[in-house]
Amino acid sequence: MNMQGEATLRLLDKADKEILKLPRDVKGAIYDFQHKFRKSPANPGLQFKQLKGHPRLYSARVNQEYRALLLHAGEADYILVAVKHRKDVYDNLDRFAYQINPVTGGIEFVDLVSIEERVRHEPPATEEPTPLFASYGAEQLLGLGVAEPLLGLIAKITTEDELLGLAEYAPQLTTEVLFGLHAGKSVDEILDQVTAPVTAPEPVDAEDYQAALARPATQVTTDDTALQEVLEESFGRWRVFLHPTQRKVVERDYSGPARISGGPGTGKTIVALHRVRYLVDRLGPGDDRAVLLTTFNKNLAADLERRLIELAGTEVARRVEIVNIDRLATRIVAEAEPGGRHRWIDDTRALQEWEELLLEQGETRWDGEFLHAEWSHVILGQAINSRAAYFRARRAGRGRPISREDRAAIWQLVERYVKRLDEKELWTFRQVAERAARLEIERARERASYEADQVSSVKLQRESGIWHRPRYRHVVVDEAQDLSSAHWKMLRAMVPEGQNDIFLAGDTHQRIYGNYVSLGSLGVNIRGRSSKLTLSYRTTHEILGAALGLLGTEDWDDLDDGHDDLLGYRSVLHGARPVLRPAPTWEAELDAVVEQVKEWDDVAPAAIAICVPERRMVAEVESRLGKAGIAAAAIGQDGPRLYDAIHVGTMHRFKGLEYQRMMLVGVAEGLVPSRHVSQYRETDPLRHRRELQRARSLLFVAATRARDTLVISWHGQKSRFLP
Repeated sequence: MNMQGEATLRLLDKADKEILKLPRDVKGAIYDFQHKFRKSPANPGLQFKQLKGHPRLYSARVNQEYRALLLHAGEADYILVAVKHRKDVYDNLDRFAYQINPVTGGIEFVDLVSIEERVRHEPPATEEPTPLFASYGAEQLLGLGVAEPLLGLIAKITTEDELLGLAEYAPQLTTEVLFGLHAGKSVDEILDQVTAPVTAPEPVDAEDYQAALARPATQVTTDDTALQEVLEESFGRWRVFLHPTQRKVVERDYSGPARISGGPGTGKTIVALHRVRYLVDRLGPGDDRAVLLTTFNKNLAADLERRLIELAGTEVARRVEIVNIDRLATRIVAEAEPGGRHRWIDDTRALQEWEELLLEQGETRWDGEFLHAEWSHVILGQAINSRAAYFRARRAGRGRPISREDRAAIWQLVERYVKRLDEKELWTFRQVAERAARLEIERARERASYEADQVSSVKLQRESGIWHRPRYRHVVVDEAQDLSSAHWKMLRAMVPEGQNDIFLAGDTHQRIYGNYVSLGSLGVNIRGRSSKLTLSYRTTHEILGAALGLLGTEDWDDLDDGHDDLLGYRSVLHGARPVLRPAPTWEAELDAVVEQVKEWDDVAPAAIAICVPERRMVAEVESRLGKAGIAAAAIGQDGPRLYDAIHVGTMHRFKGLEYQRMMLVGVAEGLVPSRHVSQYRETDPLRHRRELQRARSLLFVAATRARDTLVISWHGQKSRFLP
């Protein structure tokens, strides 16, 4: 081995989890060390030397107390696999095991002693329980990609807690295989769903570490910036590692629309952003924005733009249109109808207009909420523009059945309502989406006609080319469960059907806006092109378990008339169990909020969030914290008013955000779910169930924003959703 000259140094995935637990001064020393090592491994101060009995494993001095463990991949390439106290490096060298996985071809490293300590297997005084994986032979597990050095430990595991302890530091594929088997999947299912997507396409040489280093299965950082993000626990760290399962989804060519699903923190947004970069990289030269990246929420759209620039740089971002779906629809309508004077109103104002109309008409058969939802989701959602079409319309998820006579009366009320809004020069975002969908559908028809006719006049072709060119070559949608039927019709018309046309990421368990769609009926056929992510990288096992309990036993759709679930959804992160805390009154609960925040003085204010069920409560929490001398800022449509403060907002506002420590307050019956939901129990049972399900989704979304610590409190009677 030649130690002269410069070297490359990469950080192996999983090593980062141990490094993040080290003292801050050691992290700083690691960053200094990697600069010195890259410049010259032969630097005497590094004390670089091979470990006895390990032909590829070396140690180097980080500081007086800590040593880096480095795996030599050949030539001048090294991989940082661990940083440990010096007393843990030179004693019991048999604890360290490494290999090239014969299935994936990726490099794996394990510290058997550390993993065994995490498993903490203690035989009970009574009869030894049956190990979890007793029915699977070593050859079966190895064939699925399980790391061979761990077979002995795996054979001893008897509880899920022991499995989680092993998974925290085990190689990623080993973790996913064991979780899948424990969840009840067959060996064939694991082979097809977990192992096959990450299997190396060529025969694997168990000694060729240079080839292994180049494979996607070897998850390593590639530069100083990436390592610094790990050491600083920067939010940019999300982009350092892309799991091979995620990479397969990102880099696959699809014959039509494709979907990725998964619970909170599984990396759906990361996959969507990498997918955007992958599509842009294959566009070829040009200046057009040929890729659309969209989502429902305006805050999330801004966040996606920031993240894409961090991930791929401004050159890639320049080829991408990043905009929230309603703003896109608004622009389409404004382009087609310049000079319009309509003002846009939100659902609260729209509902108020409905109630005033019903009062004027003396109408009592339906309430304003029912009619607003019927108009928004069924009529506008399906771009219905005639009474006859309304008579034929599907009303999936609408609950209360209505007769033909009812539809005639409702249509008449809708016509009066639309006329009322026109006279006041008002427009709802649902109307804009429906109008934009119609405009894009017409544009697509004209494009198809133009392409079929191939007009002979070169001049006419040149003048018509821009109008008849597809708006986008690829569309990527994040938080897809929140879009309405009209949105999907618009998107479907914006991009020609074909290879890699639409890619969507979403989770119906997080649907908080009540949009129920059947993608197949809207021309977005995802059948046979769906993938699921099951491992959470954000939320601890303890918080995740509590959050899943909040969902109850409801049935969840898959956006395409099928069933969706979170089977196998797991986290390998550990932390404290969520705290459930009652209070006699709202005032007492506010006092408890102040005390809790004071106890959390060891983290930055911006790492803490307070979530409430109603808008009025935001100001009350903010005011109470302010009186206690604690800086707090409400989260508005454009995000928090201040960054360096505790963030306070309603459950809707926390969509897409994450915090180290979080309090959900006011989780009381009558607030979660809202008191008004009970009015539908007898008159509209399906609507009642849908409203309860949406309330569960909101609570689930809020709870899973917490990374490490979650406190849930209430005053009076606790919510029926809480255990």
